[in-house]
Amino acid sequence: MSKEINRDRRRFLATAAIGVAAPFVFGGVAAAQSASPSTLPAIKPGTNTSFAAIKQIDAGVLNVGYAEAGPADGSVVILLHGWPYDIHSFVDVAPALAKSGYRVIVPHLRGYGTTRFLSGETMRNGEPAALAADIVALMDALGIKQATLAGYDWGARTANIIAALWPERVKAMVSVSGYLISSQAAGKMPLPPVAELQWWYQFYFATERGREGYAKNRHDFAKLIWKLASPQWHFNDVTYDRSAASLDNPDHVDIAIHNYRWRLGLAEGEAKYAELEQRLAGLPVITVPTITMEGDANGAPHPEPSAYAKMFSGRYEHRTITGGIGHNLPQEAPQAFAQAVLDITAS
Repeated sequence: MSKEINRDRRRFLATAAIGVAAPFVFGGVAAAQSASPSTLPAIKPGTNTSFAAIKQIDAGVLNVGYAEAGPADGSVVILLHGWPYDIHSFVDVAPALAKSGYRVIVPHLRGYGTTRFLSGETMRNGEPAALAADIVALMDALGIKQATLAGYDWGARTANIIAALWPERVKAMVSVSGYLISSQAAGKMPLPPVAELQWWYQFYFATERGREGYAKNRHDFAKLIWKLASPQWHFNDVTYDRSAASLDNPDHVDIAIHNYRWRLGLAEGEAKYAELEQRLAGLPVITVPTITMEGDANGAPHPEPSAYAKMFSGRYEHRTITGGIGHNLPQEAPQAFAQAVLDITAS
């Protein structure tokens, strides 16, 4: 394998500490460079169960479904969900931020909820650059010049990409599991057996049996992922079913399968995103103010914080959230997530 590929893999998935940390790196949920501008009242997870309404708007190649809360003239925060979840990951975070004066936008990513492609001819593409371009197009459609981006899983990766490629559009960022930009070349590098085991579903999706199995059993499949990714989160069926309904989107299977196959170099992307992916393959350093977060019981594959601290050159802080918090951090620990957004936007 080339030295460049090895470099990509070391940066993205290294578990050893990086020698020089970025400035303002702290550990622990209470750590901060200065006192918080405001402290949120206690938020009990599961207090809220729905958004007031879902809006629709044409943006780029999509008609995007999104929830909105807070004053129209407030500083904008865009909350980005992951797979296999949906906007309800932020059902407690959004109203807390809205009460603090923020305009909060929570979109369904392509292949989820009420988001639909405008044309049946458009490739059902799940590559990372495409998802990031979707959010930039949404900002354009809503007349948003700049926003704070906050997300986890696919949403964190999308936020990372926008912050790296369009930093002028990003005021600040909250990113669960840190720096998630990678490349197809890096995705082809073999990992240690234990790490490969964590990606079992990616290899399942590489097969036609996996595509058919996910299409047939996506409800139970996604529920298994939730349990494995958040082993100490005791969500109930009502909570799960509320989000699982978003996976019934007619494009969901195509998007999910393409995303994971693309990462392994088993599926082609679209030519219009090739230049963006080439820039991302160089693992650009993120310059916008950032707080990264990690739950202490995240059962999903994720890099160690020490492996990505150097990838943030601006104001930066890391917070580890304790108490059995898993992969779906904003839904499991909404107060910690919302507080991070408040803190980084005020920094």
